[in-house]
Amino acid sequence: MAIHPVLRLGDPRLLQTATEITDFNQTGLTTLIGDMFDTMAAEDGAGLAAPQIGIGLRVVIFGFDSNPRYPDNNPVPKTVLINPKITPLSDEKEDGWEGCLSVPGMRGMVSRYCRIRYTGFDATGTAIDTVAEGFHARVVQHECDHLDGIIYTQRLTDTHKFGFTEELLDSGQLASDVCSE
Repeated sequence: MAIHPVLRLGDPRLLQTATEITDFNQTGLTTLIGDMFDTMAAEDGAGLAAPQIGIGLRVVIFGFDSNPRYPDNNPVPKTVLINPKITPLSDEKEDGWEGCLSVPGMRGMVSRYCRIRYTGFDATGTAIDTVAEGFHARVVQHECDHLDGIIYTQRLTDTHKFGFTEELLDSGQLASDVCSE
């Protein structure tokens, strides 16, 4: 497997809508997924979308048992999610700090649904239907946004709550345990 460079904010490929997978037996899907997990691990990420490494397909991965960037967050199950659909299970939203491997060194306040159902397929084409809440739900929504060309900076609730992680930590606006991608 291989570690790929992560596209950064400003690369127009991050703003494109990704294409659905129609053939789960296509050559390269297994390699792509392996490369995505290697890349996510190398970056200490909680998730990664294929468009972030320049592949315009509706594939996201996420999950960790423990992660130095998220020491106080509960584990998120390691998941491959292809052609995802998200359904909010209530209107309740929660503001939370987010970061992104495509926007390195920065964090911003984003409002996300607290409880969601996500459906899609795993790498073999088997259906997935899962309910998630809290940090798990936030990660899924963040990664799936990438498939529609949406970066978390487009969802900021307050531009005064956006900045470089180091400065936000030094000023006390951001606690070290709330950084997320």
